[in-house]
Amino acid sequence: MGRACLVGVLPLIWASAAFAQEAAISYPQTRRIEHYDDYHGTKVADPYRWLEDDVRESAEVRAWVEAENKVTSAYLDRIPQRETIRRRLTKLWDYEKYSSFFKEGGRYYFYKNDGLQNQYVLYVQDALDAQPEVLLDPNTWSADGTVALGAASFSQDGRYMAYAVNKSGSDWQTWKVLDIESRKTLDDEIEWAKFTTASWTRDGKGFFYGRYA
Repeated sequence: MGRACLVGVLPLIWASAAFAQEAAISYPQTRRIEHYDDYHGTKVADPYRWLEDDVRESAEVRAWVEAENKVTSAYLDRIPQRETIRRRLTKLWDYEKYSSFFKEGGRYYFYKNDGLQNQYVLYVQDALDAQPEVLLDPNTWSADGTVALGAASFSQDGRYMAYAVNKSGSDWQTWKVLDIESRKTLDDEIEWAKFTTASWTRDGKGFFYGRYA
């Protein structure tokens, strides 16, 4: 048994080594700048601070990301088993997935994914035996499915739901408020929130949250 396993593994090791030797990578040049942070008299160099600029606003950062993605994709696309692995994982993951029910303000809620949806859909129903309805479907918020529904908080009377929107996996959140009765999102928004939840006042007229000024 041990010999059979060894014989089976050796070709994989050889193939991986051969692929690694063949795939010479030429990385894009990354500009270095003269930038130092002063922490109580101790200066710490940060020559790549410019890469923290918003990719949506900085043409230079956007070009750097595109160049890095091009190098990465070119390497990954040459892996012979990649498509086989992708098809297998897609098949394994293609099934309906549900969250547990939870009750807020007299209504029942749950999250559901039909199988291969990028984001879970939030459903609501007035009773356990009622027909569920879509309350929020983040898959409709962007063409590429990278805009997600984050944390959610309900007012005690169940009329409003404050919810966070995350874009492209970012920790930054935009908080919005949904009127559950009318299914309409209010005009008010809270931007530049991060690592926070919303805690409603007892009268449902507002909520507490944390954000960056």
